[in-house]
Amino acid sequence: MALPFNDIPEDLQLRILSFLSPPEISSFACTSKRFASLCQEDSKIWHALCNQRWGKKTQIKNWGNGQITFKLLYKTLKGLENLIGFWRLCGRANPIDSSPPLIFFEWCSSFVLGSRVLSINDDTYQVKKTQFLLMGISSEGRIENFLDLDGKSRNLVPVDVNFMGNCHIMVDENRVVSKGFSSGDDECDEVASPSLIVSEMYTQLANKTSPGGDRRRQKKKEKERQARVKWEPEHFIKVSDCSPTTTKPLQGLWKGFCDGRNMELYLIKYDEVGGIICRKVEGLSLSRQTSPVFWTPNHAFVSSPFSAEEELILNSRINISPLAEVHENVVSRMLYMNSSYDLVLPGEAGNGSRGEGRVWLYENGTFGFGFLRDQFIIDLKRVALEDGVLADVFEASK
Repeated sequence: MALPFNDIPEDLQLRILSFLSPPEISSFACTSKRFASLCQEDSKIWHALCNQRWGKKTQIKNWGNGQITFKLLYKTLKGLENLIGFWRLCGRANPIDSSPPLIFFEWCSSFVLGSRVLSINDDTYQVKKTQFLLMGISSEGRIENFLDLDGKSRNLVPVDVNFMGNCHIMVDENRVVSKGFSSGDDECDEVASPSLIVSEMYTQLANKTSPGGDRRRQKKKEKERQARVKWEPEHFIKVSDCSPTTTKPLQGLWKGFCDGRNMELYLIKYDEVGGIICRKVEGLSLSRQTSPVFWTPNHAFVSSPFSAEEELILNSRINISPLAEVHENVVSRMLYMNSSYDLVLPGEAGNGSRGEGRVWLYENGTFGFGFLRDQFIIDLKRVALEDGVLADVFEASK
């Protein structure tokens, strides 16, 4: 015999209700006075909703210094949830600008952290993360975002993060808050709130110390911030398909070594008609269009064993990969592809083989590519693991 909902223990009621959406919770609250009180803004049901969805990703009780309602927290975390993952810079006019071409957002204990993804140039596939954007909520329930100009929490600038749909954000300096934030006036209420949330972010980030112990250095940085040039708005696009799949083995973000032994980041996409295109992430950040690294109008692979001619092309090549890694990859499939080489060099258009190349898919899920114009294979490795987490992160010695 089924029990009425009223007779079920409260902890089980909350567990069941935690799977409802906010509109469904509002409808449920209208059914009785008891359930209406159960669904108040800071009630157990909103805590259960937050814990069910984000409890394993962040410390929900620490957001807003634990002084905001769980209903507001639910709304805040839901708005920030779409940020998690990789975003690439777009529309940059100057290639030497300091803005990073690739950002990785992740949950921290009481805020969301966006980090620059950079090569450490040590002849390995390792990358390093440096702080770029910190997003949290104040005790009063205000969203507060700070741009970390130097990646060391020593030069923070208040910014607005404007969502333009689900896959496009614009980061723009908040000059109103920045003016108050950098005034150094301890009696100014506008300064007090940002300082609290920044202090909290400082104490929770690894290898960082709270700024509260060195106020003179903090005020010095604030004066320097007043004198600097306004940070220009930057646009970022979400990388929705950052990892390969069974049907799209080349898809996603990859890294590999090319000219001058520099590690480059690549983004490979499948189009709607079955074609594949590979571009450098750095080139995608520019306002002007850059040539793709390689492209192919179809994604039909040729399985091993290959013809004698193809075996000769493969075996006569040198793999470009970190010196510390021994190349033992076994090729399982091959793909014919082209590059834009013959399109950008005048007089070379008649030599089709100059732009022709191959993609060699390895049994471990990675791949390498090369062109007939040279004798190299550029071996690529995933930027993200299967669960979307950044791979091969350099851990500095403490």
